[in-house]
Amino acid sequence: MSTGVRRRMGVEERRQQLIGVALELFSSRSPDEVSIDEIASAAGISRPLVYHYFPGKLSLYEAALRRASDELAGRFVEPQEGPLGDRLLRVMRRFFDFVEDHGPGFSALMRGGPAVGSSTTNALIDSVRQAAYVQILSHLRVEDPPARLELVIRSWISLAESTALIWLDGRRIPRAELEAQLVHDFAALAAVSAAYDEEMGMLLRRMFKDEPTDGPFSALAARLIALAS
Repeated sequence: MSTGVRRRMGVEERRQQLIGVALELFSSRSPDEVSIDEIASAAGISRPLVYHYFPGKLSLYEAALRRASDELAGRFVEPQEGPLGDRLLRVMRRFFDFVEDHGPGFSALMRGGPAVGSSTTNALIDSVRQAAYVQILSHLRVEDPPARLELVIRSWISLAESTALIWLDGRRIPRAELEAQLVHDFAALAAVSAAYDEEMGMLLRRMFKDEPTDGPFSALAARLIALAS
């Protein structure tokens, strides 16, 4: 007959456990509403021990945001195979998977939460946006983007953020419709820019060249034609 012995965690292992526990709690409630006592209880340790690994709630919150931002940035990574419209749609599905699974945490990440205005939080948010921007450029096979293209991509990333935040407040529009709409928004932003700039026009023609008739971009064209008639 043997007795169970609780394994002692190393410093980094314990830190990662606390970050995971905090993220899980932040996924169901706003970080402002989660106390250190709750985090300690969920981790199975005492409150003073939490402070042994993190000097305060803010430092734990920032560490949790860092992990969340890394995961969110990873949602924009997509193999460069197949039509662009289908690739963007898969990215949007993974993006909304994250938003749905980590609603309060996502809101806190985008809005700053208890660390609003801190240089660490701002840097984390910017890193997610930059990762998404770099990924979209790679899918467009553009290394030195013209100013109008940068404006299109960064505007679209901001639109995706704000759309997700508004959707979380009531979820009044079906998620799948918003995912498709955001892909259409990207094409629409690029098309408007192309109307003012020949370089963007060439890029737009390249984007649409290999799009299938049943793809997201073709669906948008069909809707606009039907609307015009």
